[in-house]
Order: sequence, then C-alpha cells, then structure tokens
Amino acid sequence: MASSKNIARFWEWGRKIICVGRNYADHAKELKNAVPSEPVLFLKPPSAYVKEGSPILLPFYTTNLHHEVELGVVIGTGGAAIPQGSAMDHVAGYALCLDMTARDVQDQCKAKGLPWTLAKAFDTSCPVSEFIPKERIPNPGDVRLWLKVNDQLRQDGHTSLMLFPVPFLISYISDFITLEEGDLILTGTPKGVASVQEHDEIQAGIGDIVSMTFRGHYASLTASPRSFRGLQHLLQV
Repeated sequence: MASSKNIARFWEWGRKIICVGRNYADHAKELKNAVPSEPVLFLKPPSAYVKEGSPILLPFYTTNLHHEVELGVVIGTGGAAIPQGSAMDHVAGYALCLDMTARDVQDQCKAKGLPWTLAKAFDTSCPVSEFIPKERIPNPGDVRLWLKVNDQLRQDGHTSLMLFPVPFLISYISDFITLEEGDLILTGTPKGVASVQEHDEIQAGIGDIVSMTFRGHYASLTASPRSFRGLQHLLQV
C-alpha cells in the first residue's frame, strides 16, 4: 500500500537520523582519529532538524562549534538486513546536510569514554536542504560537497572518497537498526571542518545541484543553573 506521507518533507515526520562518523580518511586524520575498519554510528533526534531561514542555535556549553557538510540519504522503503545489491531500491532521494558538532564537548566525552550525545544531538544540530529526488543524483558516489564560511571555502570534497559507500552503509545499518520510511542517513564529512562564530554565514552545496545558506546570529540555548552545574561536573577532565 502506498504511503500517505510526503517524503519531500521527511524532516517533519521522519523518526530518526543515523549518522556515520569518520567515513573520509582525511577527516579522520585531521582530528587525529584512527581510520575505522567498519562504520562508526551515532544518532541525532528529529529535534535536530532545522531548515533554511531559521537559525542554528549555539549550545550554551560549547565554545568550539564545528561545521561538517554531508550527503544525506533519505529512506523511502524501510527494511532490516537489507542486501547491498538491493540497497538503492530503498532510497527515495537525498538532502544536503550539516552535522553541527560541539567539538570541545566531543573531545572531552571521548577522553572520558562517554557518548557523544551532548556534542552531536542538540536542537538544530542537523540543518537540511530541500529534498532532492533520487533521479537528480544517479550516483551518490560521484558528487562534490562544498562549504563556505563568510564566503571563504572551508570544505571541498567528493563522495568518491567515502570509505564506505552508500549501498554498504544502508546494508550495514539495517543489520542493527531497522530502517523506516523518512529516516535520514548522514554519510560522513570530508576534511576541512572548523569552528563557526556568532553572525557567521554558512553556505554549503552538493555540486551545482542544491545549495543552502544559514545567516544571522546563532542564538544561544538557555539552561537552568542546575543543568549548567551538571554539565560542568560531567565534562570535568
């Protein structure tokens, strides 16, 4: 039976965002991480979505917020234990995505063996473009990803450099997490990640297929004194 949901507005009803870390060797190396032998996975909640025209919220607990431009894969047909050979049949389309990362918090969490949730899953940590129909990107392993901050090119990479290509990622993830219609897979970022400040303008694109801009100030998330003290204690090294 055909779905009644509008896949072109997946960010309004999709249930999860599954992210792949360290999927470009040069990015792993620039952060002094080992190049993985299998995908590194983490999650963002749907509240991480933000669309062009709205601000990216700077969490109160970070002073080093990084940009990471990524190709997002939008799942159209769900499944579990999906074979690589049929993985692309489950793809509805794509989106240009940013994985905003509180790098200082991530470094502290890694040093203590803690999950990356505070660094990766905060509200507005996943800016996304409009939905890109599947036929506009016939080969997701052959597109350019770029990102500028204040019109200065920061990231300029190519999905051909992925350690684990899209069909493999879909198959691998579905062995552990059932994929559902409207899910988004973030496929990793090329090298060149760096910090952004309040009032910076971020422009990003997938070749000349789609681009997006996030302008204005980055409004700080507020927190109660109790939560601030809890975070200070948690992140003490």
